[in-house]
Amino acid sequence: MGSVPAWLLRHTVLVEPFEGSGPIGAEYGEQTPVRCLVEEKRRLVRDAEGAEVVSETTFYAPLGTVCPPESRVTLPSGRVTYAIVSAPHDGGGLPTPDHLEVALQ
Repeated sequence: MGSVPAWLLRHTVLVEPFEGSGPIGAEYGEQTPVRCLVEEKRRLVRDAEGAEVVSETTFYAPLGTVCPPESRVTLPSGRVTYAIVSAPHDGGGLPTPDHLEVALQ
């Protein structure tokens, strides 16, 4: 199957990839529009350290999208939030939709 079908990517978010901490705080890469599917649903997820945190929104984007944890994301509604965790789903050639799942604060 390959990638997520384009007809499912109904939304666009703006992603500023987290690049690390600088002398005045977090540093982000260039803002990039990403076509995706946004799901506004509260759920419990684990962050990079394993702590349980509440995610308010999840988006699903093509595999290869760059959105590491702590990236700044602007949703279609205009709300600015941050990535908690991102998980690539690659079927390894199986007929599944390969994609990146990103849980947001």
